Amino acid sequence: MAKGKKKTSPPSSTIALNKRAKHEYHVEQRLEAGLVLEGWEVKSMRAGRVQLKEAYVKILHGEGFLIGCHISALSSASTHVDPDPTRTRKLLLKGTELSRLIGQTERAGYTLVPLALYWKRGRAKLEIGLAKGKKLHDKRADAKERDWQREKERLFKQH
Repeated sequence: MAKGKKKTSPPSSTIALNKRAKHEYHVEQRLEAGLVLEGWEVKSMRAGRVQLKEAYVKILHGEGFLIGCHISALSSASTHVDPDPTRTRKLLLKGTELSRLIGQTERAGYTLVPLALYWKRGRAKLEIGLAKGKKLHDKRADAKERDWQREKERLFKQH
């Protein structure tokens, strides 16, 4: 009798998540964008050395840019390249998407927030969220709802 093949889960395609965005904003729409990267940045991403905590997306001169994303350079990076970990990176978006985002971000209170960075068919993609900032009472209500859900799960487990 032959042994069945051992099932292993494929490696996660997620590079980095912006967990703070979910807490700070109401995300109304999600959009996928490509990134213009340098070689050392791709190597660092494969090693998982990326942070989206302080990052934000801005549209300047009809083009989208990722600002504040920190990609740490590897120690084995080339000596002739001067890596800048927080450089501004251009986003690859279609013209129709850009014009729609420009119109929506000009409305009061809307902003573009990077939500996740992941691999798709060997290319790095950024998930952008069109979001509105939460007020303090909204954050408290969300925390209260999370606590209630947790308590409800505990009660169901006991009975």
